[in-house]
Amino acid sequence: MAKKKSDSRAEPKRSMPGVEGLSARVMEQPITETLEVNYMPYAMSVIVSRAIPEIDGLKPSHRKLLYTMYKMNLLGGNRTKSANVVGQTMKLNPHGDAAIYETMVRLSRGYGALLHPLVDSKGNFGKVYSRDMAYAASRYTEVRLDSICGEFFRDIDKDTVDFADNYDNSMKEPTLLPTAFPNVLVSANQGIAVGMASSMCGFSLGEVCQTEIEYLRNPEHDLFATLKAPDFPTGGELLYDHAALAELYRTGRGSIRLRSRWRYLKTENMIEIYEIPYSTTVEAVMDKVAELIKQGKIREIADMRDETDLSGLKLTVDLKRGTDPEKLMQKLMQKTPLMDNVSCNFNILIAGTPRVMGVKEILEEWTAWRIDCVRRRVYYELGKKKEKLHLLKGLKKILLDIDRAIQIIRQTEEEAEVVPNLMIGFGIDEVQAEYVAEIKLRNINREYILKRVEETAALEGEIAELEDILEKPQRVKKIIVDELQNVMKKYAVPRRTEIVYDHEPAAAAEEETPDYPVHLFLSREGYFKKITPLSLRMSGEQKYKQDDGPRLSYECTNREEILVFTDRQQVYKARLNEFEDSKASVLGDYLPSKLGMDEGESVAFLCPSGDYSGSLLFFFKNGKAARIALAEYRTVSNRRRLTGAYSDKSPLVCILKLAEDTELAVYSTEPRALIFSTAALAPKTTRTTLGVGVMTLKPKYSLDKVLPAESSGIVNIARYRVRSLPAAGALLKEQDSGDKQLDLFE
Repeated sequence: MAKKKSDSRAEPKRSMPGVEGLSARVMEQPITETLEVNYMPYAMSVIVSRAIPEIDGLKPSHRKLLYTMYKMNLLGGNRTKSANVVGQTMKLNPHGDAAIYETMVRLSRGYGALLHPLVDSKGNFGKVYSRDMAYAASRYTEVRLDSICGEFFRDIDKDTVDFADNYDNSMKEPTLLPTAFPNVLVSANQGIAVGMASSMCGFSLGEVCQTEIEYLRNPEHDLFATLKAPDFPTGGELLYDHAALAELYRTGRGSIRLRSRWRYLKTENMIEIYEIPYSTTVEAVMDKVAELIKQGKIREIADMRDETDLSGLKLTVDLKRGTDPEKLMQKLMQKTPLMDNVSCNFNILIAGTPRVMGVKEILEEWTAWRIDCVRRRVYYELGKKKEKLHLLKGLKKILLDIDRAIQIIRQTEEEAEVVPNLMIGFGIDEVQAEYVAEIKLRNINREYILKRVEETAALEGEIAELEDILEKPQRVKKIIVDELQNVMKKYAVPRRTEIVYDHEPAAAAEEETPDYPVHLFLSREGYFKKITPLSLRMSGEQKYKQDDGPRLSYECTNREEILVFTDRQQVYKARLNEFEDSKASVLGDYLPSKLGMDEGESVAFLCPSGDYSGSLLFFFKNGKAARIALAEYRTVSNRRRLTGAYSDKSPLVCILKLAEDTELAVYSTEPRALIFSTAALAPKTTRTTLGVGVMTLKPKYSLDKVLPAESSGIVNIARYRVRSLPAAGALLKEQDSGDKQLDLFE
């Protein structure tokens, strides 16, 4: 018995090492608690401390960089290496030198992302309109603060904004910068946070300041009277839409349509594009134009080059002879980023809370914040002047009997007793007595005494003036207006983006496509030709590869679409105008390559879509057939490929296009044949339908081919005609084998 107890106690020791400790460490935690404890602090940090701008128009990274440069005396001073600024900024921003330098690049004059750059740069900083033009390393470039930053830092040392500890509590940094104008509406800004984003477009500085002045005078001011539309540093033309702008001004959400500016040089037959929308790049434009040329949608361009240099952006387009530049640019505007939409989302942090606001709400918040800044500055100046007046009042008492003051000081044995003895002797406080004790002997003269008395009177007047400002809100607003007018006078520049009020909507792409009759030819191996009737009449015999030959032919127009079905249950859609007009003497376009089919995929059938009327008949080896309306392949969007074009349950034998009901002859490998009317097949709405049985087959046989009854070569049609489906059909007689049969029918 004792042995059993001993064995029982020894059993836990035979368990896997570490399992007991592991079970003790693994704890279940509800997903809601995990999100709240672990994820929400990160999300709030991104929203509040990284991605969303605040009422001064700056993100924390911008503010830390600018304040560091200000403390380095780079406002009005000489430039310094960017690497030096980046290193100093890491005292406030610990996210790494690469992120800091990227922030500096975006704020720089060289990069050109802002209407009024905040960093005066020297060296290569890239360009906002170029995706591939990289900026130089920070050790090569030089920077200083632009002069407009003086409006950001002028009153920062007068308690206009709050200061907070940096990340290691070693120094203080401002929570906001006291901007003297609504920089939040002037400087473009974008940021993506967790669950929200911000996209601020810029407005003209002069228009913003004038709008704010009018708003201060009349809160019901009509914004459109002074704030015409957004302005962008890359210029271009803004297509004015009053309803869209009104929605943007009201809600803070919307989009603006921009288009490029260009000129035509007749002597050289070329177009120069010198301004593009703010939302795109020259590389994106070049890539799209190259793609359109490759697809055959643009044929008027002989060559296109990026000739951007130190003088600015320039895309040069060489035209083919006889090209109308107006029509070509209209087509390029429609099909390329030369005309683009700029989306706006005025999401701003107000007291730590993100809010999407319209323009008037932003002006209201900025006004309240700026009034507070001005009042804090006045309070600061008032306090300083009161302190000085207090000292001068103490001095005045001393100067009335300077001999007595000297006597008190001379009769005091210890230095520490000088201030207390002066306090007792003249009835002044410690601060005043300390100030008097520090006066030099050379200043104890009549002139000094008279100047201090006059300064006291002037200070009393200034203090009364400041107190009056604090008591009257209109005087505070008057100060803001004066500062705004001064900013306008010093920094306002003409609009860069021209507003186009009277503009025609872009013509539909279909109207630009030339329309003329064409003949289509498809070979058995998938080579496709589009030939005009004139070229067909002048051509000789059709050319095919060895062992290749004709499969299908159609007559249609150049504006139609074609549907190309493959052996992998897919259908590719393409416009005929994407194909070059061909000749009978060439092989044509190889469709698997032209349409970008999957590897090993081949063409099974092709037909023009027309107006999507009629049906398609799909016949399968298991003897079934599916009738699907051609309209089932119509799509609203411009999709190039549709999957699930037909059923994959049995191998496909053939596809027939059916304009109206007719009789078909169906053959099996036995061989048997039957003739039936297509009216017996009801259309299906599902493309992948299995279909209905047409021919009853014995196990080792399958459906072989399908032909129109009148061209099948069958002599005794009545022998093979059936009244109901499915049917086994009749054995095929030799005279009905049809030596001159067609493969498929149109």
